[in-house]
Parts: sequence; C-alpha cells; structure tokens
Amino acid sequence: METAPERNRPPVDSPAIARTDAAAARVSAPGLAHDTCTGPQRAGLAAQLRLLGPVIAVYVAARALLVIVAVADAVLRHHSFGAEFEQWDGRWYLALAEHGYPAQALHTRTTLGFFPLYPLSIWILSHALAIAPELAAVMIAMTGGLIATLLVQRLASGWWGEDTGRRAAILFCLFPGSVVFSMIYSEGLLISLAAGSILALERRRWLLAGCLAGVATATGPAALTLIAVCAVAAFSALQGHGWQARGARASLLAPMFSLVGVTAFAGFLWAWTGTPLATMTAQRYGWGERTDPLALFYQVKSLVHEFSFTHFDHPTINLNLVIGSLGAVVLAIGLVLVLRRPRRISVEAIVWTLGIALLATTSEYVPPNPRLLITGFPAVVVFAQHMRGRRFAAFATANAVLLALLSALTYVGTTLRP
Repeated sequence: METAPERNRPPVDSPAIARTDAAAARVSAPGLAHDTCTGPQRAGLAAQLRLLGPVIAVYVAARALLVIVAVADAVLRHHSFGAEFEQWDGRWYLALAEHGYPAQALHTRTTLGFFPLYPLSIWILSHALAIAPELAAVMIAMTGGLIATLLVQRLASGWWGEDTGRRAAILFCLFPGSVVFSMIYSEGLLISLAAGSILALERRRWLLAGCLAGVATATGPAALTLIAVCAVAAFSALQGHGWQARGARASLLAPMFSLVGVTAFAGFLWAWTGTPLATMTAQRYGWGERTDPLALFYQVKSLVHEFSFTHFDHPTINLNLVIGSLGAVVLAIGLVLVLRRPRRISVEAIVWTLGIALLATTSEYVPPNPRLLITGFPAVVVFAQHMRGRRFAAFATANAVLLALLSALTYVGTTLRP
C-alpha cells in the first residue's frame, strides 16, 4: 500500500517537478533570484526616492540653515547655542517635561497653560535614550516636521498632482513658520497628526483618522479644530449614503475618537487641580489670551498708533504686530485661493484651514503669525499651485530668506514670537 505522501507526490516527469527544478536552478544562479524577486521592489523604491528625495533634501537644508542662524546669533549675543532653541514656549515645555503640572489652578503663567502630549514625549524619549530633555525635544520637533512635510506632499499631490505636490512640500519647508520645527515647540507633532488625520479622512479610514485626531487634541488648542473636521467628514458620509449604509455609520468613529485626547486631559486636570478648565484659566489670566471677533482690528489699530508721528520718544515698534498684520494679508489671499472654484482641496482640509484661520484672527494674544499660518498649511501651500518655474523659484527663495531673517529675531527671545 502506498503511503499518503507517495499518493500526493507528482510523477517524476510531471510539470510540477519541472517547475521545481527550474526554480532551484534560478536559486543556484548567483544573484539571479535576488534580482528577480526584488526588481519591482527596487524600482518602486527608486520611484519613491525620486519623489521624496528632493523634498527631504530641502527640509534638511532648511534645518541646517537655521542651525547656522542659531550659531551666529549665539556667537554675536554671547548666548549658549542650546538656549537659542529654548526661547519662548520652549522653556515652558521643558519645565513641564521635567517638573509636571502644579497641583492647583493659578491666575498666573504656569505650565498649566500647555497641553501634555509634547512634554510627555520629551520625558519618554529623554529617559529611553538617556539624553538631555533639550535634545529629545528638538529631535521630536524636527522629526515631526519631516513627517508633516511628507504628509503635506502626499495631500497636495492628491489635490493637484505630483509636480505641484512636490512644490507645495518645498514651500512648506521654507515658509518662515517652519522655524518651529527647529525649536522646542509642539507644532511638529500637531501638524503631522493633523495632516495624517485629514489624509485618513479623505481615504475614509475612519478609525485611523479618529485615533490620530484624538492623539492630536492632547497636543495643543489648535488641534481641537480636528473635532469639527471629523464631524463634518462624518456628516458628509452620512448625508451621501444614509444611516443604513454600514460604511457611513462607521464614519461616526472619527468624531467619537477625536474627543479622546482633550477629554482625557480635562479629566486629569479635574482630578489634579480640582477643575477641568485649569488650562483655560492659565491662558486667560496668565497670558491674557482671549477670543474677540475684533481682535485683528485692534491689533492693526495698535500698529498704526505705533507708527504715529505724534511720539518719537518710543521709537521701537512691536514686530509681532507687524508680522501679524502681514500674516493676515497672506492668510486672506491663501483662503481666497483655497476656496475659489473649481476647488480641488478636500472638504476636510478646507474645514481645518478655516478653523485655524478663525483662531488666528480672533486671538487677542497671538495674531496670524507664521506659526499659525503653517499650522493651517493648505492656505500656505496653495500658492505652489499657481507658481511654476522661475516664478516659483523666486518665491521659494524669498521665503527662505525670510525664514533666516525672522528666525534670527525669534532666537533672540525678546523680539519676535514664533
């Protein structure tokens, strides 16, 4: 009686044996099997490098430029090199990473004015790698900025095509607001999470979009706009397919999970300080942060007063007001380009942009400066759609020059907020 293996074994001269022998011959040939198996993969990798390589190179070059600016500023002003990256909010993030939150809500400037994800990431990375918190903070900011850049390229390529997507990412790298990717600021995390959530919403990956948004809402107040973005995307899906469609009902996962981060933070504050509004208290009374529909009007009015010829005893002009006013103009033009017809930008990206624009134009403390503009990145990268060739090269170069000049003023720590 023949055994089961013998019954299943093909005849010696069968096609199966011939195919096996041919495969063995290919394996025995030096390098042949390797080339055959990985040829398409290598071609795909080469295509990805051609697509992403120039953008990554520009991003690295922009970071190197700002390192040079920081070194020059440190030498000229006799500061430590590391202190250049800790200016403004950076010191608060480091204090939060090292000492945590106070146990009660105070009407002064405290670490309660900042959301926890970025400082928590600093603490984890610094302990995991046994490095200084300052180094960990900059590493997270720069890595987050690179991821954000690549995600912006992916989004813009979907809206306008690969060539325009590449130009959009390059402009994103060189825009003056990208200084936050070379400082101890949370925008590297925030924008990468926001862009990832928007990309997931565009592809109707509801759970992923909600999770990314939920993590982002523990990063900063601007990320709360993602709750509205997820809600609009879910409403659009339900409106288009109805409640009966299983895929449409799954869209509700996005707004539900988008609330996780901010809800968890509020719950922690409630247990730790006795009020879930401790961050708002610190922002309002410590930093004077309030929302006013006429905030931009009052900022422009203050700037006009500083240019008045009625007083020469105070010749210093608040550059934050200057940059904020110019930023409002850039934002207005960007919004017109984003909203003009025919629109190619997704509804999710438009809602994100409008939400950030609303925050920027109604804040009494922070005007529409480059940091907020780059957070609402569609209003910045949309310019790449309307510029090509030499015109785009000149525009990108002008942004790079402004990036270096404004970063020098930001690193000083007393002149220009990022």
